[in-house]
Amino acid sequence: MLDAANYTPRLKAQYAETIRAALKEEFGYKNDMMIPKLDKIVLNIGCGAEAVKDSKKAKSAQEDLSKIAGQKAITTTAKKSIAGFRVREDMPMGAKVTLRGERMYEFLDRLITIAMPRIRDFRGVKPSFDGRGNFAMGIKEHIVFPEIDFDKVDEVWGMDIIIATTAKTDAEAKSLLKHFNMPFNA
Repeated sequence: MLDAANYTPRLKAQYAETIRAALKEEFGYKNDMMIPKLDKIVLNIGCGAEAVKDSKKAKSAQEDLSKIAGQKAITTTAKKSIAGFRVREDMPMGAKVTLRGERMYEFLDRLITIAMPRIRDFRGVKPSFDGRGNFAMGIKEHIVFPEIDFDKVDEVWGMDIIIATTAKTDAEAKSLLKHFNMPFNA
């Protein structure tokens, strides 16, 4: 049986043992606090038009996201009413969850080693950074995660994954994620 008190996620240990030293050498940091690290991972599922037709869709998305993340997801609501889309203010529209610490490393490990290889016609992820060292990607089907029972899925959702780092530049963030074996296509 695993000892929960002494357990360290695989990628967290890898970061501490090898990745920090490699990044320090690669970018010539003078101080260990300058070395970039993962800050948080934000997962988001937007239900869109399905949530307008059936309010249970947002609840279903929240439950699926909670299973994937390993912690409770919150329901996101519409900020404004939009008559053309039949959306009212405070109507449930999706779900989101923010992962930090051990759960963040566990999720990233599952994403890279299990979920991404299960994506159909996968040729790597496009390196899309925001200019401040944060990486964003989308997945068309949330069912690539092993926590989701394919037979019990009523709707296949798309999913946004945002990985926030402490890196100052996109080059530093890309190098950090490459050390975590993120499969970039370019």
